[in-house]
Amino acid sequence: MKRVTEIAPGIHYVGANDRTKHRFEGLWPLPNGVSYNAYLIEDEKIALVDTIDAAFTERLLGSIREVIGDRPVDYLIINHMEPDHSASIDAVRRRWPGITIVGNTKTLQMVEGFYGIGAGTLKVGDGDTLSLGRRTLSFHLIPMVHWPETMVTHCAREGLLFSGDAFGSFGALDGGVTDVRLDAGRDTSPFRDEMVRYYSNIVGKYGGPVQRAIEKLASLGPLRTVCPTHGPVWTREFPRVLDLYDRMSRYEPLEKGVVIAYASMYGNTEQSAERLARELVARGVKRIAMHNLTSSHVSFVLRDIFKYNALVIGSPTYNMGLFPEVRSLVDDLELRCIPSRVFACFGGFTWAGAAVKKLTEFAGRMGWEPVAPPVEVKQGFTPEKSDGLALLADAIVEAVIA
Repeated sequence: MKRVTEIAPGIHYVGANDRTKHRFEGLWPLPNGVSYNAYLIEDEKIALVDTIDAAFTERLLGSIREVIGDRPVDYLIINHMEPDHSASIDAVRRRWPGITIVGNTKTLQMVEGFYGIGAGTLKVGDGDTLSLGRRTLSFHLIPMVHWPETMVTHCAREGLLFSGDAFGSFGALDGGVTDVRLDAGRDTSPFRDEMVRYYSNIVGKYGGPVQRAIEKLASLGPLRTVCPTHGPVWTREFPRVLDLYDRMSRYEPLEKGVVIAYASMYGNTEQSAERLARELVARGVKRIAMHNLTSSHVSFVLRDIFKYNALVIGSPTYNMGLFPEVRSLVDDLELRCIPSRVFACFGGFTWAGAAVKKLTEFAGRMGWEPVAPPVEVKQGFTPEKSDGLALLADAIVEAVIA
């Protein structure tokens, strides 16, 4: 029995799963691992679509060998040049010296810059095609999703798209490869949240380019199978995945709910956060995601901010400004240019308050109108001092429901 999955007749998955890496790009935690996906097309000519992380090069070469034996690979098609997808290029070229590397102008510049390979290449432009025999592939540029060289490869015969990082997800593939075999894509699947986290952290800044890419892909006709470079191959669930990407790239919240993101030095600001959460629940809010920013990794916070339509940030005053982890979150949000959210803030101080002033200024830079004046608690938390949180909850609930 072959261990290589055939996605469609003559099209094979030759990627690998990584369950040992702690952080993707050295930044984002991987509690469920990650997959590096590459694909092999077996035709009169053989084409490999993307490669994988250098730590798994031998697995890639072994999977290819299992499918085609001693036949040579004729083409290496590169949709995206990030090293988790391109790091095996040199090994592939050494294994098959006659291989032709296919990429657009920016891709081939990066191939030479990263790996010193400048010969044996084929430059393709937007809409160009390449015949493998029974199949003809076409190439379509989708720059800044999420690097400038990014393109997708379309196989019209199968209605299949090799999509690069677009429609990707964190999470290793546990035995299956397609969404059907993994039961992936549905609201209850871990892959849904991991796709939202992947998008919000990796692609989140580039909503405009993603919208342009979605419009371009619509012109290719019906897509029955979409093969990203991370996560499941989408078949049954692709319409839902496409809708998810469309909404996230328009910065449209996926659900009504409230994120409370806060930091606390000695527990007083945290008590304000807890009181606010109880007030919201008492008013019927069922979806609340609370994140203590000193313990919640920002990748999960950003995921929930993309998911829900309301954001409340709380911070103590620290060095006449925001607490460092709060300031870091604010910087990440400004980088992602989210145009609208229901917003409110609260804070605390001992002798001179500055946190809520800084948070109000942040809202102004984002173009967000706070739903109510901020609540600021001086020195120790007491229920009497925090009565304003009930009024804040009233305003948040009204805005969330609206």
